[in-house]
Amino acid sequence: MTLSELRYIVALAQTRHFGKAAEQCFISQPTLSVAIKKLEGELGVPLFERSKNAVTVTPLGERIVRQAQVVLENVRTLEELATSGKDQLKGPLRIGAIFTIGPYLFPHLIPQVQKFAPEMPLFIEENYTANLRKKLRDGELDVIIIALPFTEPDVLTKAIYDEPFEVLLPKNHSWTEHKRIDPNLLPDSDLLLLGEGHCFRDQVLDMCPALSRKQNSKLEAIAEGSSLETLRLMVASGLGITVLPQSAATPKHYATDMLETRPFESPVPSRTVAIAWRASFPRPKAVDVITQASSLCQLF
Repeated sequence: MTLSELRYIVALAQTRHFGKAAEQCFISQPTLSVAIKKLEGELGVPLFERSKNAVTVTPLGERIVRQAQVVLENVRTLEELATSGKDQLKGPLRIGAIFTIGPYLFPHLIPQVQKFAPEMPLFIEENYTANLRKKLRDGELDVIIIALPFTEPDVLTKAIYDEPFEVLLPKNHSWTEHKRIDPNLLPDSDLLLLGEGHCFRDQVLDMCPALSRKQNSKLEAIAEGSSLETLRLMVASGLGITVLPQSAATPKHYATDMLETRPFESPVPSRTVAIAWRASFPRPKAVDVITQASSLCQLF
């Protein structure tokens, strides 16, 4: 049994496709197939069920793959420990952020990180919270930036900034006459929200429970799966209004003759953005740099 074979079964379990797994491991498909067959023979149990059109993991294979992920993570930890003894701020850092944070934070974060750690390039990923959680747990990411609450065993979190929500309106909308918007008005508006899976959608619904009870066919038919930038474009076209985190609602992002923003009445709804990392991650100074750089970013 080799570490390469463990990497192969983890890749195949993730992709459920021999060709894609081989590509991910930078080897040929026959080499991957032979190696996995060899490991199954050594273990004396089948790890995968193979058919013409599908690859599935056996129940025992699922347990073995999970343990293989633990072994590979421990190996990465050993490698990182060796590196950290030299310089924790030297070498790539794998960082992820949710879709509603990454596009607005990373352009400001990267220059700050380069000032503090010029030899620490960032591998960047944007994804849903659930996917980032799994990638952090599996060791595919070192650090993630998410919105609280966020709990995961053996994972540490630290708040880096609080961000208020604002209403984005078409220029000629009647609500532009208000200095501040009452959240209780939202259920009777043509409100556009992100699709299922985005935690920001849930945060907006939580700030006004009446929204969850209102059946809005326009929201379901048009906004499902949208990004914040897509919602912005739909508001600019006059389709409706939306709620954005303030980092996505600053005037510099919009043509002044098409869109306006309004704050909410007090208590202003907001979210807390935080950094999360595994408690066992051996480069705490790298986490400190990301935290410090994030706190210096002028997002709003």
